[in-house]
Amino acid sequence: MISKETPSALKLDPQRGFLPEQDPLLALPPRFQVFDEVARSLPRLIPAGRVRASLEALPHFETEALQDGASIRRAMMLFSYFGHAYVWGEACAARSLPARIAVPWVELANRVGRPPILSYASYALDNWRRIDPEGPIALGNIELLQNFLGGADEDWFILVHVEIEAIAAPALARLPAAQSAAAENRADLLTTQLEEIATALELMCGSLGRMPEWCDPHVYFHRVRPYIHGWKNHPSLPEGLVYEGVGEYDGQPQALRGETGAQSGIVPCLDAALGIGHQPDPLRLYLDEMRGYMPPDHRAFLNLLEAGPSIREFVTRERDSLPDLAEAYDSCLQWLTRFRAIHLEYADVYIHSQANRDANNPTDVGTGGTPFMPYLEKHRAETLGHRLG
Repeated sequence: MISKETPSALKLDPQRGFLPEQDPLLALPPRFQVFDEVARSLPRLIPAGRVRASLEALPHFETEALQDGASIRRAMMLFSYFGHAYVWGEACAARSLPARIAVPWVELANRVGRPPILSYASYALDNWRRIDPEGPIALGNIELLQNFLGGADEDWFILVHVEIEAIAAPALARLPAAQSAAAENRADLLTTQLEEIATALELMCGSLGRMPEWCDPHVYFHRVRPYIHGWKNHPSLPEGLVYEGVGEYDGQPQALRGETGAQSGIVPCLDAALGIGHQPDPLRLYLDEMRGYMPPDHRAFLNLLEAGPSIREFVTRERDSLPDLAEAYDSCLQWLTRFRAIHLEYADVYIHSQANRDANNPTDVGTGGTPFMPYLEKHRAETLGHRLG
């Protein structure tokens, strides 16, 4: 979690990265017990066809009663699951969301600085607990707090992302120091920093490579993916979703992107620090839009890196005289290319190659509402093309 300092002094915890500085809360304060109970019941309510009726029966949620950040983030997580369960939890997509859900959801979203939709921060960053509280944030010692249908495939899909966030933490924490080393012409220090970043990237690839162990492509597509779509560029909700009772929306449908790993700050931060540019394309524009779905302090850290000294320029200038430096830089790009290649492979196997039988779950666009296959391949190739050797 980023320290609450001025933007010029933003730092990441090398053990936590973009994960919260304290493990997510397991429950809201006792007065909100009914909301936790309904959340735990979603895996039973959805198959029974009772999820909308149950959510409509919830009591008024007093968002103003929550003052600490951890409780607000948990409430945002729960209402994000409520909203998506309501929209996608029965045969036909709901075109409007009742005020009982919509109003507190928008209020909570405004407080956390993200749109009122299930985004990566609620789906992954704030949605885990350690089995052994003294153990690592790693597969085998983490479990999910909230899901839609439950089961190993849904849990594993999210928990792999949580582990990747923890693995990425030391790499992200080193990026500002690496930029400073480049600005100060400290080649030895920069080489060490880049070597450590490459090591973290290699471990990230190893974690992502474990996805098929417990997450089957067919199960993912038919039982996990349907609930994380948004309502922008979605064929079932072409106009978006109406948030009933929300004055600031004046009854107009809102078009918002669905949950996607593109809302994680890891890869954008690495691209920014390592100087990896991508030529304009629809995915590039989409990725820029995804920043608005990140927690505000994550966006601030990314902006800080983009405005920082250029590592790539320094390494390019010194690569002939300092081959170890150039090799360390290229190693980072090699593993980042590999990470993107694994993601591209999964996009094909888990989504693009699946049989499309449901208009609510299209294969030609991602959960964020964009066509993805050609652009993921292009970004992988562009990353590889930035290698110096």
